[in-house]
Amino acid sequence: MAEHVYTATTVWQRGDAPFSDKKYSRRHEIRFDGGHVLPASSSPLSVRVPYSDAAAVDPEESFIGSISSCHLLWFLDIACRAGFVVDGYRDDAVGVMEPNAEGRVAVTRVTLRPAVRFVGKQPTPEEHEHLHHRAHEECFIANSVKSEILCEPTIAT
Repeated sequence: MAEHVYTATTVWQRGDAPFSDKKYSRRHEIRFDGGHVLPASSSPLSVRVPYSDAAAVDPEESFIGSISSCHLLWFLDIACRAGFVVDGYRDDAVGVMEPNAEGRVAVTRVTLRPAVRFVGKQPTPEEHEHLHHRAHEECFIANSVKSEILCEPTIAT
């Protein structure tokens, strides 16, 4: 596979709120290359409302959603190639944030709970499990969880 490059632009503005008292809004936007703008914020579990926006997507939710979405897309592809027809798919994914082995707070576990509806030929329980196992093995996001993160900061003028 050739290298693929993905972009997202995260934008936050202080506005007229003070900053040094920590009473500034954590609401921001994430702008994607296809034009979608995602309202984002810290989680109200980390920073209380009104400094967090509970209606916006927080990084932890986004992370869990990315894993779930990637698994779904691989599952659909693998099931299709295996001759199954998927009629519906719902995943109520859950992530747990707690101290990891190094004592740092991290999302230590993500549990995917996909409920899949097939039409026509039905997979056996073993085939269904194998489809999900293969999807997990192929999922780019699941394979990236321990990826290197680089930070190249600049000071805007």
